[in-house]
This record gives sequence, structure tokens and C-alpha cells, in this order.
Amino acid sequence: MGVVTVDFDGTLYKGNSFKMMFQAANRTFGLKQWAVVGTGIVKAITAGLVKGKNAFRMQFFKAFAKSFKGMTDAELDEFFNKLVEMGKHDVHYDLIHTIREHERQGDHIIVLSGALAPFLKAFTKEMGLDVHIISTELQIDGNGICTGKVGSLINGHEKVNHVRKWIERQKQLGNLTKAEANETWAYADSESDVPLFQFVKHPIVVNPDDTMKKIAMKEGWALFG
Repeated sequence: MGVVTVDFDGTLYKGNSFKMMFQAANRTFGLKQWAVVGTGIVKAITAGLVKGKNAFRMQFFKAFAKSFKGMTDAELDEFFNKLVEMGKHDVHYDLIHTIREHERQGDHIIVLSGALAPFLKAFTKEMGLDVHIISTELQIDGNGICTGKVGSLINGHEKVNHVRKWIERQKQLGNLTKAEANETWAYADSESDVPLFQFVKHPIVVNPDDTMKKIAMKEGWALFG
């Protein structure tokens, strides 16, 4: 038994979750919400051009978070359940099957992603996966109302930091043995996941582009499928 991390965008989900969020919003949002999102997307594009892809992603999530401000848990669930339903055709079902094999072997599964946590919770529930989720949090106040803010983006080295903390916490609680903590896997797809691949014992590259294939071949990392 061990610890298995699974990325979402480009890995567990082969489609474009950004595009799916726009499509779901198109069915749900009013003019006021679209005005908030539109302003945020302009900022995201600018940030992306200056600071790169991670800055774009963070500003994108901030824009949608602001549009969710004042929503209840039930309203958020409705939005993200629509998102899951719309994206079912882009689910990597072969990888879902592999995750279930890990579950049967008693491994601890973590969906580890920069995607918004409510989306991943809705997705894993729909897929019937018994997993832990480490992802970008959409902040909710004590009354169950969205504040319109997000936590830190879980990407790159932050993935490694959060997995380390999770493993140490589970060891302290007695939920994870030293042997299990040392038997680590990562399923992911992109260059931003290289720190995670270097951290785990069993790196598995999923849906790689040409650049990632070259990196995997150089490092001797396995390709999924």
C-alpha cells in the first residue's frame, strides 16, 4: 500500500476545464456576474502575458470566485454539478479504472490539482471515487456563504509541499505507516508537475505533449497506457 496522487486537468480530465466553466456559467450567470468575470479575465490575460501560465490561472480563478460571492453551498453544488455533467465525455476513464485498482489495493488516493475544490468534490462524487482532495480552495464563511475569494493555487512546488504536509499529518495520526509513506505514486501530465514527479517513487506521465514525452524519456519515467 502507498500514497497515490492524481492530477486533474490534462490527466484525470482530458478536456479544458476553463472552457467548461465558461459554458456552465453561460447557462447560469446573469449580466452582473458576467461583468465581474469579464473584468477578471482581462486581468488574467495581462497577468499571463507578463508572469506566465500560473499567474493566468490564479487570476482566472479569482475572477470566477468573485462571481460566486454570496452563493450558498447548495447554489455552488448546483453550478459545479452542471460542470461535471457537461464534461463527462472528456473524463479519462482508463485512468479512473486504474485509480479504482489502487483503491482495491488499499492505497491512499489524493486528487492533487490547482482546480477549484468544489469542482473536484462534485467530480469525484459523480465518479464514485473514495479520495482525498488537495486543491485550490473556494473560501466559505461560517454561514456556508461564498466570500468571493480563493486560497493559494496548488501547482508546481506547492503540490509537493502540500503532499509532504499531508503525509506527515497522516503519520502523526497513525493513518499512514512509514512504509506506506515511502511508496508514492504520481499520475500527471505537464512540465509544472516535474517537481512532483521528482518527489515520488513511481512517476507516471499521462497524456503528455511532445515536450513532456522528451522529459519523460530523459528521466526514465513511465508513460500511462
